[in-house]
Amino acid sequence: MSEYSRRMAFLSARIFGHVVKGTSYRNEKIVKQLAIKPVHKDRDEVNYYPPYMKIDLAFENLRYHGLFRDEHQDFAEEMIRLRELRGKVKPKKGEGKRAMKRKAGGS
Repeated sequence: MSEYSRRMAFLSARIFGHVVKGTSYRNEKIVKQLAIKPVHKDRDEVNYYPPYMKIDLAFENLRYHGLFRDEHQDFAEEMIRLRELRGKVKPKKGEGKRAMKRKAGGS
């Protein structure tokens, strides 16, 4: 191999990211690791999980329009409604005992 062809092979290896002949195993391993596409740019890695927040929002809108039945949410709302009927919900700001005393006594 002539000096010119060896130099061209070296330069092409540098340009195209190939390992130059005569490098050690460790250097070759590092070059392979750095040649791999970064995880944050790999579409399969980034989109591994489905977009749950968008799906939840869509189901919430469908439930609002009566096209989807979420039994867990129905149960939670029913428990809140029953607490309100029994008077177990915290009063809004300005409607507590002290505020009512102040309104009754100060008027």
